[in-house]
Amino acid sequence: MMATVKIKYRGDLRVECEHVQSGTKLYTDAPTDNQGKGESFSPTDLCVTSLAACMMTAMGLLAKTIGEDISGTEIEVVKKMEADPLRRIGAIDLVFLMPDREYSDKHKIAMERAARACAVHRSLSEKVIQHVEFIWKK
Repeated sequence: MMATVKIKYRGDLRVECEHVQSGTKLYTDAPTDNQGKGESFSPTDLCVTSLAACMMTAMGLLAKTIGEDISGTEIEVVKKMEADPLRRIGAIDLVFLMPDREYSDKHKIAMERAARACAVHRSLSEKVIQHVEFIWKK
């Protein structure tokens, strides 16, 4: 089985991550509150980013199927860390800012359900509180 991602420690709390299929690389850095320089995403930043991107993708897949256009949708994400007893993500706040379009109530409900059913959402521990809000402009 071929690797999905290859990871290399670059020293000084910096990590290089390569997506094998595409060759795309990204870097993580420890945050300043955990001995790092905060010069890039932290691993926990990527975790909450993955959740938001997965939710958006799930909505996009459904929107494509039902003939809706959600391009321009934005998500504001706030990560709340906890340190008791061990350092971990305690809560994630996600606010979806939906584009100014006419969506039926039925489609709004379906897209919100699709977002909440994404694989990353289902993979996170139930200890991680997820606050999800959708702001529909119309």
